Amino acid sequence: MNAEAQRQRQLVALLLAERADTATLATRESASRALRGLQAYRANADASAARALGTAFPTVQALVGVEDFAHLAHEFWRFDPPTRGDLGDWGDAFASWLAEHAGLSQWPYLGDCARLDWAMHCCERAADATLDADSIARLGDTDPAQLRLRLAPGLAVLSSRYPIAMILDAHRSGDDAAFDAVRDALNAERGEAVLVSRDGWRAVATPIDTATLDWTRRVQGGVDLASAMQHADSHFDFTAWLASALSSGWLKGIDVVRD
Repeated sequence: MNAEAQRQRQLVALLLAERADTATLATRESASRALRGLQAYRANADASAARALGTAFPTVQALVGVEDFAHLAHEFWRFDPPTRGDLGDWGDAFASWLAEHAGLSQWPYLGDCARLDWAMHCCERAADATLDADSIARLGDTDPAQLRLRLAPGLAVLSSRYPIAMILDAHRSGDDAAFDAVRDALNAERGEAVLVSRDGWRAVATPIDTATLDWTRRVQGGVDLASAMQHADSHFDFTAWLASALSSGWLKGIDVVRD
C-alpha cells in the first residue's frame, strides 16, 4: 500500500473513531490544524449523512423529527458508512438497522416505513422505460407458456403489519383526517400491501390486495404467464390487473421466450 493510500485509510478510520487522535495521521500541518480539519470533515460528514438520508427517508424523518433523525443518520454513518461517491445510493441497510434499534421501540412500524421510503427513492432513481405497445398483442396470438410480463424498472411490492402507505400519505399531506385514519388503522392492527411505481418522475405508493401482491412477486420472479396464471389466487382478475397495469405504467411490455 503506497503512502497516499495509507494516509487515506487512516483518515477514514479517524472519521469513524469516537475521539479525534491525529498522532497517527501523516500530515505536514500542525497537530492543532489537523485536528480542526478532522473536526470539519466529521461535521461535513454528519451534515451530508443527514441530508442524504433525509432525502431518501422523508417519512422516517417526519416521524422522529429533524433533530433526532440527524442523530440517527450520524449513528448509521458509523454503522454502515457509504462506499460510493453518490450518497443517493447509500441507505439500503437503513430500514433493517432501524427495525433493530433498541431506542426506537415506540415506533414499531418505523422499519417498514423506511422500507417503503427506500422503495420510493429507488423507484424514482430507476431507469426510464417506455411501453412497448406492440408487444401487448402477443397476449392474443402466443402461447402464455412462452410469454413473460416485463414490469417497469424500479417497481416494487411490500407488505407490512402496519398501514405504511397511510402513514406515508398522512405525512405528505399533513391532513388531520389522514392522521386520524392512521391512528384508527394502528389501533385496529390493519396492515397494508403496497405497490410502488412511478408517475412521471415521482414515485407513488398504491395499496393492493394480497392476490395482487402474490401475483406481482411471481411475475418479478420471472415465471412465464401460464405459470403465473396457474398459481394466481382465485380472487385475482387478470383482465382488471392488465387494465390497471397499463394505465398506471406498471407493465412496460411482454417478451416472447422460446425454448
